[in-house]
Amino acid sequence: MVLWPAVTLVGFLLLTALVIAMGTHSTARYEQEKRAAAAPRSRHAAPEQARATANA
Repeated sequence: MVLWPAVTLVGFLLLTALVIAMGTHSTARYEQEKRAAAAPRSRHAAPEQARATANA
């Protein structure tokens, strides 16, 4: 009699842990892509200024 409520509880906890793990991974990937997209803009600005100074 206690078996099915226990199985249900364990299944619920496992599925909750899975959803949290997937959300954490997805958020980390989003943050990494966001940082990678912002980084080239600042990196390209310095060489362009250096070339402009060297050509002047």
